[in-house]
Amino acid sequence: MQVDRVPPGATDAEFSAYVRSAQELDFTLQDLKAAIPAHCFQPSVLKSLAYFFLDLGIIAALYAVAHAINSWLFFPVFWLAQGTMFWALFVVGHDCGHGSFSRYKWLNSLVGHLSHTPILVPYHGWRISHRTHHANTGNIDTDESWYPMDESTYQAMPWAQKMVRFYGALFAYPFYLFFRSSGRSGSHFMPSSPLFRPSERRDVLVSTLCWSATVVFLAWVGLTQGLLFLATYYIAPYLVFIVWLDLVTFLHHTEPDIPWYRGDEWYFLKGALSTIDRDYGFINPIHHNIGTHVAHHIFLAIPHYHLKTATEAIKPILGDYYRRSEEPVWKSFARSFWACHYVADQGAKVYYQPHPSYRQ
Repeated sequence: MQVDRVPPGATDAEFSAYVRSAQELDFTLQDLKAAIPAHCFQPSVLKSLAYFFLDLGIIAALYAVAHAINSWLFFPVFWLAQGTMFWALFVVGHDCGHGSFSRYKWLNSLVGHLSHTPILVPYHGWRISHRTHHANTGNIDTDESWYPMDESTYQAMPWAQKMVRFYGALFAYPFYLFFRSSGRSGSHFMPSSPLFRPSERRDVLVSTLCWSATVVFLAWVGLTQGLLFLATYYIAPYLVFIVWLDLVTFLHHTEPDIPWYRGDEWYFLKGALSTIDRDYGFINPIHHNIGTHVAHHIFLAIPHYHLKTATEAIKPILGDYYRRSEEPVWKSFARSFWACHYVADQGAKVYYQPHPSYRQ
Protein backbone atom coordinates (compact mmCIF):
# COMPACT_ATOMS: atom_id res chain seq x y z
CA MET A 1 0.00 0.00 0.00
CA GLN A 2 1.27 3.47 -0.88
CA VAL A 3 0.60 6.65 1.02
CA ASP A 4 0.79 9.61 -1.32
CA ARG A 5 1.55 12.52 0.90
CA VAL A 6 1.47 13.49 4.55
CA PRO A 7 1.17 17.06 5.84
CA PRO A 8 4.49 18.88 6.34
CA GLY A 9 5.91 17.90 9.70
CA ALA A 10 3.28 15.20 10.26
CA THR A 11 3.43 13.30 13.53
CA ASP A 12 3.37 9.50 13.72
CA ALA A 13 -0.34 9.70 14.57
CA GLU A 14 -1.04 11.81 11.47
CA PHE A 15 0.91 9.39 9.31
CA SER A 16 -1.09 6.50 10.75
CA ALA A 17 -4.28 8.37 9.91
CA TYR A 18 -3.20 8.52 6.29
CA VAL A 19 -2.58 4.79 6.30
CA ARG A 20 -5.97 4.05 7.81
CA SER A 21 -7.66 6.35 5.28
CA ALA A 22 -6.37 4.08 2.54
CA GLN A 23 -7.81 1.06 4.32
CA GLU A 24 -11.34 2.11 5.24
CA LEU A 25 -12.73 3.75 2.10
CA ASP A 26 -13.31 1.95 -1.18
CA PHE A 27 -10.76 4.24 -2.81
CA THR A 28 -7.32 5.37 -1.69
CA LEU A 29 -5.26 8.50 -1.92
CA GLN A 30 -3.19 6.69 -4.51
CA ASP A 31 -6.34 6.03 -6.58
CA LEU A 32 -7.19 9.71 -6.50
CA LYS A 33 -3.66 10.83 -7.29
CA ALA A 34 -3.37 8.40 -10.20
CA ALA A 35 -6.54 9.84 -11.73
CA ILE A 36 -5.18 13.39 -11.77
CA PRO A 37 -2.94 14.42 -14.69
CA ALA A 38 0.65 14.62 -13.47
CA HIS A 39 1.08 18.22 -14.60
CA CYS A 40 -1.51 19.33 -12.03
CA PHE A 41 1.01 18.72 -9.26
CA GLN A 42 3.68 20.87 -10.93
CA PRO A 43 3.53 24.60 -10.17
CA SER A 44 4.79 26.99 -12.81
CA VAL A 45 6.84 29.87 -11.42
CA LEU A 46 5.97 32.04 -14.43
CA LYS A 47 2.25 31.34 -14.19
CA SER A 48 2.18 31.83 -10.44
CA LEU A 49 4.08 35.11 -10.68
CA ALA A 50 1.78 36.22 -13.50
CA TYR A 51 -1.25 35.90 -11.21
CA PHE A 52 0.61 37.73 -8.43
CA PHE A 53 1.62 40.65 -10.62
CA LEU A 54 -1.80 40.76 -12.29
CA ASP A 55 -3.43 41.19 -8.89
CA LEU A 56 -0.93 43.91 -7.93
CA GLY A 57 -1.54 45.65 -11.25
CA ILE A 58 -5.30 45.67 -10.79
CA ILE A 59 -4.93 46.95 -7.21
CA ALA A 60 -2.66 49.77 -8.40
CA ALA A 61 -5.04 50.64 -11.24
CA LEU A 62 -8.03 50.77 -8.88
CA TYR A 63 -6.13 53.15 -6.60
CA ALA A 64 -5.23 55.36 -9.54
CA VAL A 65 -8.82 55.46 -10.82
CA ALA A 66 -10.26 56.15 -7.36
CA HIS A 67 -7.79 58.98 -6.80
CA ALA A 68 -8.47 60.48 -10.22
CA ILE A 69 -12.28 60.36 -9.91
CA ASN A 70 -12.28 61.31 -6.21
CA SER A 71 -16.05 61.03 -5.92
CA TRP A 72 -18.19 59.66 -3.11
CA LEU A 73 -20.44 58.23 -5.80
CA PHE A 74 -17.55 56.04 -6.97
CA PHE A 75 -15.92 55.19 -3.64
CA PRO A 76 -18.41 52.41 -2.68
CA VAL A 77 -17.66 50.70 -6.01
CA PHE A 78 -13.95 51.13 -5.33
CA TRP A 79 -14.26 49.65 -1.83
CA LEU A 80 -16.04 46.57 -3.10
CA ALA A 81 -13.65 46.05 -6.04
CA GLN A 82 -10.48 46.76 -4.07
CA GLY A 83 -11.53 44.63 -1.12
CA THR A 84 -12.19 41.79 -3.53
CA MET A 85 -8.71 42.23 -4.98
CA PHE A 86 -7.21 42.21 -1.48
CA TRP A 87 -8.94 38.84 -1.09
CA ALA A 88 -7.51 37.65 -4.41
CA LEU A 89 -4.05 38.70 -3.24
CA PHE A 90 -4.59 36.71 -0.05
CA VAL A 91 -5.32 33.60 -2.15
CA VAL A 92 -1.96 34.02 -3.92
CA GLY A 93 -0.28 34.07 -0.50
CA HIS A 94 -2.40 31.05 0.40
CA ASP A 95 -0.72 29.11 -2.42
CA CYS A 96 2.65 30.28 -1.12
CA GLY A 97 1.80 28.95 2.34
CA HIS A 98 1.05 25.52 0.89
CA GLY A 99 4.16 25.44 -1.27
CA SER A 100 1.97 25.27 -4.38
CA PHE A 101 3.09 28.66 -5.64
CA SER A 102 6.51 27.29 -6.51
CA ARG A 103 8.99 24.61 -5.50
CA TYR A 104 11.31 27.29 -4.06
CA LYS A 105 10.81 27.87 -0.36
CA TRP A 106 12.48 31.29 -0.46
CA LEU A 107 10.22 32.47 -3.28
CA ASN A 108 7.13 31.21 -1.49
CA SER A 109 8.15 33.11 1.65
CA LEU A 110 8.97 36.28 -0.29
CA VAL A 111 5.75 36.39 -2.30
CA GLY A 112 3.78 35.19 0.71
CA HIS A 113 4.96 38.19 2.72
CA LEU A 114 4.44 40.57 -0.19
CA SER A 115 0.90 39.25 -0.59
CA HIS A 116 -0.13 39.03 3.05
CA THR A 117 1.70 41.79 4.88
CA PRO A 118 -0.04 44.71 3.07
CA ILE A 119 -3.43 43.26 4.05
CA LEU A 120 -2.36 42.77 7.68
CA VAL A 121 -1.97 39.00 7.68
CA PRO A 122 1.14 37.65 9.48
CA TYR A 123 2.28 35.24 6.78
CA HIS A 124 4.18 32.63 8.77
CA GLY A 125 1.83 32.76 11.75
CA TRP A 126 -1.13 32.17 9.44
CA ARG A 127 0.74 29.58 7.34
CA ILE A 128 1.52 27.42 10.35
CA SER A 129 -1.96 27.46 11.86
CA HIS A 130 -3.45 26.86 8.41
CA ARG A 131 -1.21 23.80 8.08
CA THR A 132 -2.78 22.52 11.30
CA HIS A 133 -6.23 23.06 9.80
CA HIS A 134 -5.38 21.01 6.73
CA ALA A 135 -3.86 18.20 8.76
CA ASN A 136 -6.99 17.97 10.96
CA THR A 137 -9.92 18.96 8.76
CA GLY A 138 -13.21 17.58 10.01
CA ASN A 139 -11.81 16.70 13.44
CA ILE A 140 -13.83 18.49 16.13
CA ASP A 141 -11.03 18.16 18.67
CA THR A 142 -8.06 19.35 16.62
CA ASP A 143 -9.27 21.33 13.58
CA GLU A 144 -8.19 24.96 13.50
CA SER A 145 -10.76 26.74 11.36
CA TRP A 146 -14.55 27.06 11.76
CA TYR A 147 -14.85 23.85 13.77
CA PRO A 148 -18.14 23.28 15.63
CA MET A 149 -18.52 23.32 19.38
CA ASP A 150 -20.63 20.93 21.40
CA GLU A 151 -24.00 22.03 22.74
CA SER A 152 -22.98 22.31 26.38
CA THR A 153 -20.05 24.58 25.47
CA TYR A 154 -22.32 26.72 23.34
CA GLN A 155 -24.87 27.08 26.12
CA ALA A 156 -22.16 28.11 28.59
CA MET A 157 -20.61 30.76 26.32
CA PRO A 158 -20.92 34.41 27.44
CA TRP A 159 -23.25 36.39 25.20
CA ALA A 160 -20.44 38.67 24.03
CA GLN A 161 -18.42 35.69 22.84
CA LYS A 162 -21.47 34.32 21.01
CA MET A 163 -21.97 37.66 19.30
CA VAL A 164 -18.43 37.63 17.93
CA ARG A 165 -18.29 33.93 17.09
CA PHE A 166 -21.70 33.59 15.45
CA TYR A 167 -23.40 36.90 14.72
CA GLY A 168 -20.21 38.78 13.93
CA ALA A 169 -18.84 35.88 11.89
CA LEU A 170 -18.08 37.96 8.81
CA PHE A 171 -15.74 40.22 10.79
CA ALA A 172 -14.16 37.54 12.99
CA TYR A 173 -10.79 37.13 11.27
CA PRO A 174 -8.82 39.89 13.07
CA PHE A 175 -10.04 38.48 16.41
CA TYR A 176 -8.97 35.01 15.30
CA LEU A 177 -5.46 36.26 14.51
CA PHE A 178 -5.06 37.83 17.94
CA PHE A 179 -6.98 35.43 20.14
CA ARG A 180 -7.51 32.29 18.01
CA SER A 181 -10.98 30.77 18.34
CA SER A 182 -13.47 29.56 20.91
CA GLY A 183 -11.92 27.28 23.51
CA ARG A 184 -8.40 27.41 22.00
CA SER A 185 -5.96 30.15 22.87
CA GLY A 186 -2.88 31.39 21.06
CA SER A 187 -1.90 34.50 19.15
CA HIS A 188 -0.64 34.32 15.56
CA PHE A 189 1.80 37.13 16.39
CA MET A 190 3.60 35.75 19.44
CA PRO A 191 6.51 33.35 18.76
CA SER A 192 5.86 31.76 22.17
CA SER A 193 2.25 30.92 21.23
CA PRO A 194 1.22 27.25 21.61
CA LEU A 195 0.39 27.36 17.91
CA PHE A 196 4.08 27.13 17.04
CA ARG A 197 7.00 24.79 17.53
CA PRO A 198 10.26 26.20 18.90
CA SER A 199 11.86 25.78 15.47
CA GLU A 200 9.16 28.00 13.91
CA ARG A 201 9.46 30.95 16.28
CA ARG A 202 12.01 32.85 14.20
CA ASP A 203 9.75 32.74 11.16
CA VAL A 204 6.82 33.93 13.24
CA LEU A 205 8.87 36.82 14.60
CA VAL A 206 9.83 37.91 11.07
CA SER A 207 6.20 37.99 9.97
CA THR A 208 5.12 39.83 13.11
CA LEU A 209 7.78 42.48 12.52
CA CYS A 210 6.62 42.90 8.91
CA TRP A 211 3.02 43.19 10.10
CA SER A 212 4.06 45.76 12.74
CA ALA A 213 5.91 47.83 10.15
CA THR A 214 2.75 47.91 8.03
CA VAL A 215 0.68 49.07 11.01
CA VAL A 216 3.22 51.86 11.69
CA PHE A 217 3.07 52.89 8.02
CA LEU A 218 -0.72 52.99 8.06
CA ALA A 219 -0.66 55.05 11.27
CA TRP A 220 1.73 57.47 9.59
CA VAL A 221 -0.62 57.74 6.59
CA GLY A 222 -3.51 58.45 8.94
CA LEU A 223 -1.55 61.15 10.78
CA THR A 224 -0.22 62.87 7.67
CA GLN A 225 -3.17 62.48 5.30
CA GLY A 226 -6.02 62.31 7.77
CA LEU A 227 -8.17 59.52 9.12
CA LEU A 228 -10.78 60.05 6.40
CA PHE A 229 -8.13 59.44 3.73
CA LEU A 230 -6.96 56.26 5.49
CA ALA A 231 -10.51 55.01 5.93
CA THR A 232 -11.40 55.75 2.30
CA TYR A 233 -8.36 54.20 0.68
CA TYR A 234 -7.50 51.40 3.06
CA ILE A 235 -9.83 50.61 5.97
CA ALA A 236 -13.01 50.28 3.87
CA PRO A 237 -11.41 47.91 1.30
CA TYR A 238 -9.78 46.00 4.17
CA LEU A 239 -13.19 45.40 5.76
CA VAL A 240 -14.54 44.10 2.45
CA PHE A 241 -11.53 41.76 2.29
CA ILE A 242 -12.26 40.50 5.81
CA VAL A 243 -15.86 39.79 4.86
CA TRP A 244 -14.73 37.83 1.79
CA LEU A 245 -12.21 35.81 3.81
CA ASP A 246 -14.68 34.92 6.56
CA LEU A 247 -17.53 34.25 4.14
CA VAL A 248 -15.60 31.88 1.90
CA THR A 249 -13.84 30.08 4.75
CA PHE A 250 -17.13 29.66 6.59
CA LEU A 251 -18.87 28.27 3.49
CA HIS A 252 -16.06 25.79 2.80
CA HIS A 253 -16.71 23.93 6.04
CA THR A 254 -20.16 24.84 7.33
CA GLU A 255 -23.22 23.05 6.01
CA PRO A 256 -25.90 21.05 7.87
CA ASP A 257 -25.14 17.82 6.01
CA ILE A 258 -21.32 17.93 6.39
CA PRO A 259 -20.20 15.43 9.06
CA TRP A 260 -17.68 16.08 11.81
CA TYR A 261 -15.74 13.38 13.65
CA ARG A 262 -14.36 12.62 17.08
CA GLY A 263 -11.65 10.27 18.24
CA ASP A 264 -10.84 7.19 16.18
CA GLU A 265 -13.77 7.84 13.83
CA TRP A 266 -11.66 10.56 12.19
CA TYR A 267 -8.87 10.02 9.70
CA PHE A 268 -7.32 12.33 7.17
CA LEU A 269 -9.09 11.44 3.94
CA LYS A 270 -12.53 11.22 5.49
CA GLY A 271 -11.98 14.55 7.20
CA ALA A 272 -10.69 16.14 4.01
CA LEU A 273 -13.95 15.16 2.33
CA SER A 274 -15.90 17.13 4.96
CA THR A 275 -15.78 20.22 2.81
CA ILE A 276 -17.76 21.50 -0.13
CA ASP A 277 -17.19 23.23 -3.46
CA ARG A 278 -19.05 26.48 -4.09
CA ASP A 279 -19.87 28.48 -7.19
CA TYR A 280 -19.23 32.23 -6.81
CA GLY A 281 -20.22 33.05 -10.37
CA PHE A 282 -18.16 35.68 -12.18
CA ILE A 283 -16.01 36.08 -9.04
CA ASN A 284 -14.54 32.56 -9.50
CA PRO A 285 -11.59 33.57 -11.73
CA ILE A 286 -11.04 36.82 -9.83
CA HIS A 287 -10.37 35.04 -6.55
CA HIS A 288 -8.50 32.24 -8.29
CA ASN A 289 -11.20 29.55 -8.09
CA ILE A 290 -10.83 29.23 -4.33
CA GLY A 291 -14.33 27.74 -4.27
CA THR A 292 -12.82 24.57 -5.78
CA HIS A 293 -12.02 23.30 -2.34
CA VAL A 294 -12.50 19.53 -2.08
CA ALA A 295 -9.52 18.67 -4.30
CA HIS A 296 -7.47 21.30 -2.50
CA HIS A 297 -8.03 19.61 0.85
CA ILE A 298 -7.05 16.21 -0.49
CA PHE A 299 -3.93 17.40 -2.33
CA LEU A 300 -2.89 20.78 -0.98
CA ALA A 301 0.18 20.98 -3.22
CA ILE A 302 -1.92 21.50 -6.38
CA PRO A 303 -1.71 25.13 -7.57
CA HIS A 304 -5.01 26.96 -7.77
CA TYR A 305 -4.90 27.07 -11.58
CA HIS A 306 -4.96 23.26 -11.76
CA LEU A 307 -7.71 22.61 -9.21
CA LYS A 308 -10.59 22.55 -11.69
CA THR A 309 -8.83 19.93 -13.80
CA ALA A 310 -7.99 17.86 -10.72
CA THR A 311 -11.58 18.08 -9.49
CA GLU A 312 -13.03 16.77 -12.74
CA ALA A 313 -10.52 13.89 -12.63
CA ILE A 314 -11.43 12.69 -9.14
CA LYS A 315 -15.20 13.25 -9.18
CA PRO A 316 -15.97 9.84 -10.75
CA ILE A 317 -13.95 8.12 -8.03
CA LEU A 318 -15.36 10.14 -5.14
CA GLY A 319 -18.96 9.62 -6.20
CA ASP A 320 -21.30 10.67 -3.40
CA TYR A 321 -18.34 11.72 -1.26
CA TYR A 322 -17.91 14.74 -3.52
CA ARG A 323 -20.00 17.72 -2.46
CA ARG A 324 -20.76 20.76 -4.55
CA SER A 325 -23.46 23.33 -3.95
CA GLU A 326 -25.10 24.97 -6.96
CA GLU A 327 -27.36 27.27 -4.99
CA PRO A 328 -26.49 30.97 -4.60
CA VAL A 329 -23.84 31.47 -1.94
CA TRP A 330 -25.97 34.05 -0.12
CA LYS A 331 -28.69 31.44 0.34
CA SER A 332 -26.24 28.83 1.63
CA PHE A 333 -24.72 31.36 3.99
CA ALA A 334 -28.09 32.49 5.34
CA ARG A 335 -29.11 28.90 6.11
CA SER A 336 -25.84 27.87 7.72
CA PHE A 337 -25.51 31.17 9.57
CA TRP A 338 -28.73 30.48 11.47
CA ALA A 339 -28.73 26.69 11.58
CA CYS A 340 -25.10 25.68 12.24
CA HIS A 341 -24.19 26.65 15.79
CA TYR A 342 -23.31 23.46 17.65
CA VAL A 343 -23.17 19.67 17.53
CA ALA A 344 -24.23 17.02 20.05
CA ASP A 345 -22.06 16.55 23.14
CA GLN A 346 -21.66 12.85 22.36
CA GLY A 347 -21.11 10.84 19.22
CA ALA A 348 -18.20 9.85 17.00
CA LYS A 349 -19.85 11.19 13.83
CA VAL A 350 -22.01 14.26 14.31
CA TYR A 351 -23.75 17.00 12.34
CA TYR A 352 -24.70 20.54 13.16
CA GLN A 353 -27.95 20.76 15.11
CA PRO A 354 -30.28 23.65 14.36
CA HIS A 355 -30.61 26.33 16.99
CA PRO A 356 -34.07 26.19 18.68
CA SER A 357 -34.92 29.60 17.19
CA TYR A 358 -34.08 28.45 13.65
CA ARG A 359 -36.95 28.00 11.24
CA GLN A 360 -36.44 26.81 7.67
